[in-house]
Amino acid sequence: MTDATTQTAESGRRTSSLYTLDARTRRRNAAETRFKFYGMAAVGVGLVFLVILLATIIRSGIPAFTQTSFDLPVVLEAEALDPNGNRDPADVSKVSTFGYNPLIDQALERLVAEHGIETEMSGADLRKMVSSGAAAQIRDTVIADPDLIGETVTFRVLASSRVDGYMKGRVTREDLARDKNLDAAHLDIVDVLSEEGGLARAFNWAFITGSDASESRPEQAGIGVSMLGSLFMMLVVLLLALPIGVAASIYLEEFAPKNRWTDLIEVNISNLAAVPSIVFGILGLAVFIQLVGLPQSAPLVGGLVLTLMTLPTIIISTRASLKAVPPSIRDAALGVGASKTQAVFHHVLPLAMPGILTGTIIGLAQALGETAPLLLIGMVGFVASNYPEGIAEGFLSPNSAMPAQIYEWAKRADPAYYERAWGGIIVLLLFLMTMNIIAIILRRRFERRW
Repeated sequence: MTDATTQTAESGRRTSSLYTLDARTRRRNAAETRFKFYGMAAVGVGLVFLVILLATIIRSGIPAFTQTSFDLPVVLEAEALDPNGNRDPADVSKVSTFGYNPLIDQALERLVAEHGIETEMSGADLRKMVSSGAAAQIRDTVIADPDLIGETVTFRVLASSRVDGYMKGRVTREDLARDKNLDAAHLDIVDVLSEEGGLARAFNWAFITGSDASESRPEQAGIGVSMLGSLFMMLVVLLLALPIGVAASIYLEEFAPKNRWTDLIEVNISNLAAVPSIVFGILGLAVFIQLVGLPQSAPLVGGLVLTLMTLPTIIISTRASLKAVPPSIRDAALGVGASKTQAVFHHVLPLAMPGILTGTIIGLAQALGETAPLLLIGMVGFVASNYPEGIAEGFLSPNSAMPAQIYEWAKRADPAYYERAWGGIIVLLLFLMTMNIIAIILRRRFERRW
């Protein structure tokens, strides 16, 4: 018998195997299991809310990408549109949109009669089913090609927002009891025309390529011009924030002496990253518009304001990327005779570039979704009805941005604008997802491991 066995026996203690769990170990393992369960439950709850959010956005926004329209044969009467008969665009343009309304009324009356629909409504009452911009659409076509006068031309005109909402299930017959624009008789006609092919829903390219519209024409509203405004703003942010932010980060991280002044600068940069965006909007309004005199609502001003917002993010991410480069890289470069500048720009900066690009794209994505500062400098909806004619006009002419346009649509009374706000959110999310995917690809493509 060994001494250890003797001591155990003499002490009278009961021995157990190391593989047998005691009460304390079981409690610890149970606590660890509960913690894992809580973590998985938290992730599950987050995923559920994410799925609900995405489902709500898609369900509410997808209808904005389709639009109901009429195929309307219109007789372009020469007596009404070109009394002189010379087909001169200058003379044809003298006829206002009101001069085209009787032609639309007659076309609607003929369309209803061709489908065997009996109604006591006049052409003016039937015109409530089509967009109020139909006359302007036909007028622009005739001015562009006066030779069409005297012929019967089939135009695809948009249905009114109420008819479009009825076709999408957004508007019901009960809703029309309090509506002054349409009544049940109009919907009876719409049902017949829908069954016989007189009107149909199709993909709405105008929503992606068009511009904002007035309160009376929500069916013509599009987000294309505001997308271009956001693009010009992002170019300004990229051209200014990237070089300034990277240069400031390199100096602070590699060259600046460590003293109270640099500590103060670093603290202020971190504080600026947490400043509410509306503060930057007030700063842009006071400095860039009122003091400097730059044009209000211009993408250039919006880009300058967003540059101020993005700089702290880029500086912080760039400094973190520079810190991640091992000190041995710097020491090796300096050891073979490279200067401090050569060591930074030839060795440290290329290795930190994936993180710098990732931080820059994330900063741009954050700036793309900002709304409050843009509203303060006047980049609201319906400030630009046409595309800019050149690059200079794109930077300096009044325009809106996607977040500001979505905000304007969401606060308007017509439900069709609310539908388009959800559609604009889908477009904005696609932009943000694209930018984040690019950031991930660049990081994985250029990232080096030591």
